[in-house]
Amino acid sequence: MKHRTLAWVILLAASGLAAMAQAPSAGSQPEKASSAARMGVTKAAIIQAQTALLGTKEGQKRLEEMNKGLEPLKQSLDRKATEIRDLQDKLQRGGNAMTDTAKLELQRQIDQKTKSYNRDMQDAQDAAETEQRKMLDELTGKMQRVIENFATTHGYTLILDVTNPQTPVLWSAPENDITSDVIALYDKMYPSAGPSAPTVPSVKPTSALPKPPGTATPQKKVP
Repeated sequence: MKHRTLAWVILLAASGLAAMAQAPSAGSQPEKASSAARMGVTKAAIIQAQTALLGTKEGQKRLEEMNKGLEPLKQSLDRKATEIRDLQDKLQRGGNAMTDTAKLELQRQIDQKTKSYNRDMQDAQDAAETEQRKMLDELTGKMQRVIENFATTHGYTLILDVTNPQTPVLWSAPENDITSDVIALYDKMYPSAGPSAPTVPSVKPTSALPKPPGTATPQKKVP
């Protein structure tokens, strides 16, 4: 079973952020940048939008809250997965000692619990994705204002999001990466009681949702 990870969802939001960064609205360009543009000079930078979204103190705090909110769902799914596993073990251990009727009844229970698990898993996935989108909408709107502020202050005429490895940027000098600078500016513009040294999390909330073993494989729809 493949679960959609938070990073994948953030990548969708980051693509919208990239469009914003590459095509700033009229009237939002700084005087310095406008002058440079009239002279045919482009001051460009790159940003890891996904890293920036997750790397702010507020992003870390919101992600931690989301994980905490998902924990009861995960525990409930863990219990149901354990029940299915126990029934599967019982069926395997029974072997020739069980009657055909008993085997059929046990298999019926396994199938019934697996279907219930699949429904609960889908509900949990939907709930998690709703919360993710809600969080990302908020963070992306704020991040857009931060990037515009940074571009205005430093006279940039073009900022490219290179989160997606398919981004058509073949090479850029390390000093052109403004990701850490934008994170720092975000934390300054939007103070949050998040971790003192934010890092991109390696554990994604939806990927922590369990699945039953063996033949009881929950199905997740792909939008």
